[in-house]
Amino acid sequence: MAATPQKPAAATPRRKVSRHRGEGQWAAGHFTPLNGNEQFKKDDDGLNVRTRIETIYSKRGFDSIDPNDLRGRMRWWGLYTQRKPGIDGGKTAILEPEELDDKYFMLRVRIDGGRLTTQQLRVIGEISEEFARGSADITDRQNIQLHWIRIEDVPEIWDRLEAVGLSTTEACGDCPRVVIGSPVAGIAEDEIIDGSWAIDEIHDRYIGSKEFSNLPRKFKTAISGSPLLDVVHEINDVAFVGVEHPEHGPGFDLWVGGGLSTNPKIGVRLGAWVPLEEVPEAWAGVIGIFRDYGYRRLRTRARLKFLVADWGPEKFRQILEDEYLERKLVDGPPPGEPTERWRDHVGVHRQQDGRFYVGFAPRVGRVDGATLTKIAEVAEAHGSGRVRTTVEQKMIVLDVEEAQVEPLVEALEALDLTARPSSFRRGTMACTGIEYCKLAIVETKARGAALIDELERRIPDFDEPITINLNGCPNACARIQVADIGLKGQLVLNDEGEQVEGYQVHLGGALGLQAGFGRKVRGLKVTSDELPDYVERVLKRFQDEREDGERFAAWVTRASEEALS
Repeated sequence: MAATPQKPAAATPRRKVSRHRGEGQWAAGHFTPLNGNEQFKKDDDGLNVRTRIETIYSKRGFDSIDPNDLRGRMRWWGLYTQRKPGIDGGKTAILEPEELDDKYFMLRVRIDGGRLTTQQLRVIGEISEEFARGSADITDRQNIQLHWIRIEDVPEIWDRLEAVGLSTTEACGDCPRVVIGSPVAGIAEDEIIDGSWAIDEIHDRYIGSKEFSNLPRKFKTAISGSPLLDVVHEINDVAFVGVEHPEHGPGFDLWVGGGLSTNPKIGVRLGAWVPLEEVPEAWAGVIGIFRDYGYRRLRTRARLKFLVADWGPEKFRQILEDEYLERKLVDGPPPGEPTERWRDHVGVHRQQDGRFYVGFAPRVGRVDGATLTKIAEVAEAHGSGRVRTTVEQKMIVLDVEEAQVEPLVEALEALDLTARPSSFRRGTMACTGIEYCKLAIVETKARGAALIDELERRIPDFDEPITINLNGCPNACARIQVADIGLKGQLVLNDEGEQVEGYQVHLGGALGLQAGFGRKVRGLKVTSDELPDYVERVLKRFQDEREDGERFAAWVTRASEEALS
């Protein structure tokens, strides 16, 4: 007798999963692309675009470039389209990307730790002169940026850079950007620990590897063993800060989750001490968390700082230890207070070996190819084969014999590169601005240089450390929120009711052990034309009202709105 067929068991109802469920975290199983950036990264890894640049785009020209490569993957090789000339700031947020794009590129040369030989610097200068109309900017992440680059010239530029050990690999894009480091690592007399080995290991193991070439967004790293806290560690995704452990000796304090832009956050300590030889592994663990748990649904939340803010440092450390390192980290002390108020290494300083290094100040990071070549020549003429860039848009010549210090300083002065700058030249920094940047609303570089000249003329006796940071848009590439005077570019109304370039003012920001964001005075905005008058006015009030030894940021916290206006 045949068995009676059994009615199949009722299937468990499946809940419909929304395409936008959760924050787009891979570790939670959310692999479906949730925005256009995630889609083009899924379609093809950003690193793969180099072959197309070399074999197709450089031969067929700008118009042959696929849009997802042009405004996406080419960033993985340090290339951004620059702003078409003549487009005013009022159109920045109105025009489509293809309307803002010029047929030229900004090319970012990656300089990990800010370390350059004079040969490398000379090659960058020559490339600038031959291919970039002489343009060159030192960035506040130790890189050098060139402009007016044609796609046809990119393979030749890469060949020349790579012949001297430089590259543009992952200088931009949703990947691990340049690893910034103390520009005097391995040479400063007061150094706690030299982090250069860790920077090299991270670069050699992971940069250009597809293990971390598809992150939710960019990932910024800082490593320094200087007691000056000279790499703005508080505003990096991950930072290793030199400390002396009472039992284990010199190592690094681990910080995560810093960043600025439109939602600024100060990084947090995990309370963990990491020895030098374990820094690359710890770095890989932190960036692995970002890759796997980072938010990919909304670009505005796709930075590590948002995950750290949601989890808190305790959970972040636990996940790092349990899932990525598979061991516990050693508890450790926080960094000490910075030993100097200026942390840019400008001036003449003795090295560990008895020689000297000389730090000097270009105007707001703006140089040119010919100047870079001359810096290399001047350094070599005075016995040095090594230079450094800093996170303050400055440069340093290393390994100078005592008898050569003054001749070197004089040679730099002849290039308008002073090692004894005013507080204004030393402390003023500016982003790229509307001249080249498609996000910018106002001009910054020329405005910053002119402001320096005006303040030197108007307040020649001002000698307090002061930072004045100009940014062309709200994205804070020039760190406006943590400057004494931060200037965020926007369009404002002048006295005639006309819309003109100007700035929203942030006052009293700082980094260091008293890190915090600047104060915004209600309604305080200045036009570009009014800027020198405003800065002069507020600095003179500070001079008149300050208490003995009081810093500008401290004065701002107690000053009246009237005094700050």
